Amino acid sequence: MRSRRVLALGLAVGSLLGIGLYARRGRPQERIDLYFADGSLVSLHGDSPKATVLLAHAREALRAAGA
Repeated sequence: MRSRRVLALGLAVGSLLGIGLYARRGRPQERIDLYFADGSLVSLHGDSPKATVLLAHAREALRAAGA
């Protein structure tokens, strides 16, 4: 009975650890989300030419704000 509890606990801990590692894999991708007054949204990936300019301005604004 005790070995089943240890096995179940080990399985639960291993599953949680696996979920955590899976969620953290890869590096986070930058993107720009543009929200419009009509409720629509446009997302630009960070490597697109239009987003590159906006990301530069966003980084500069964050640096100036001290974030």
